[in-house]
Amino acid sequence: MLDVIIVGGGLAGLINSILLSRAGLRVCLMEKGSYPFHRVCGEYISNEVKPFLRKHDLYPAELTPSEISKFQLSAISGKKIHTNLDLGGFGISRHNFDLFLARKAKESGVDLMENTKVSDVIWQDGYFEVQAANQQYQSKLVIGAFGKRSQLDARLQRAFMANRSPYIGIKYHIKTDFAKDVIALHNFKDGYCGLSSVGGDVFNLCYLSHRDNLKSRNVEEMEEDVLFNNPHLKAIWANSDFLFDKPLVINEISFEKKKAVENHILMSGDSAGMITPLCGNGMAMAIRSASLLSRLIIDRWNKGEIDRSALEAAYQQIWDYEFSLRLWSGRQFQRLFGSPILSEMAVGLMSNSWLRNRLIGLSHGREFE
Repeated sequence: MLDVIIVGGGLAGLINSILLSRAGLRVCLMEKGSYPFHRVCGEYISNEVKPFLRKHDLYPAELTPSEISKFQLSAISGKKIHTNLDLGGFGISRHNFDLFLARKAKESGVDLMENTKVSDVIWQDGYFEVQAANQQYQSKLVIGAFGKRSQLDARLQRAFMANRSPYIGIKYHIKTDFAKDVIALHNFKDGYCGLSSVGGDVFNLCYLSHRDNLKSRNVEEMEEDVLFNNPHLKAIWANSDFLFDKPLVINEISFEKKKAVENHILMSGDSAGMITPLCGNGMAMAIRSASLLSRLIIDRWNKGEIDRSALEAAYQQIWDYEFSLRLWSGRQFQRLFGSPILSEMAVGLMSNSWLRNRLIGLSHGREFE
């Protein structure tokens, strides 16, 4: 009987595993992939998480992240604005950061099982039975950190899975002539594309598109027919070296509301709720959610037998307090993007310094340790 099984080894899963294992719990983390690997991700992290990462020896200084302090936004027409990011952030490749955290997890005593796909999680008689790789494992707690959309979501019959999502995400790493301290967001019809440095000479180019843009086209044709209507995007493609053999693609990205607790499984990171990428804060939210959840577990563990109902209620409450406004704001912001008229309006709104600071502030959290 393990204390905790964590399903999924992204940022939320890895950081939960590290903190819980350091606190003395017997932790097993199951990840279907093998580190290192790339993920479809914006690869920008708000500086709100820096004090926490540094306090727990988890800030990847050795990977020399890019320091990002400026923001650029363009409408489909190419009209754009530049502004400073008061809090700022850093850019880092998930390929490298996840590997860094996986090594920290092993050093902290986590039983890290790679190439292990979890097929089912069953709650029975006050404990969990986790089925993975034709084996069965038992634990007192399970944390779900399996990302944006998973077969486990379907097995658990989570409500958001009933609605098909129209969004696809596509990512490249490129070398290009662009400022390393700027994160850019460029609109195109029914979508938007982010560009930012992830350290060294490499930039992350990641975009979200409505799947209708892909109808009767392949990805390259969609980019030429749709994205290139924004002159900034056309210039990026024309003047960059693309480092992947082919783009990374993820389908049916859902931004619908999710519950932080499902069938007694404590959800963390994107599994509990996903902010729209244009806000650039999904990675920071994943880190923050892991901090909140692990602290709740450790506090109750140290007091003796865990009151499961109280733990679940406390976690749902603190999740809602920390993230519900940010998630709601992200869904509202998204309406201003991907439309010729509304993207022009968004650029106009961001030209007003008060509105700009207010909008950016709604998508960012406060610093924490």
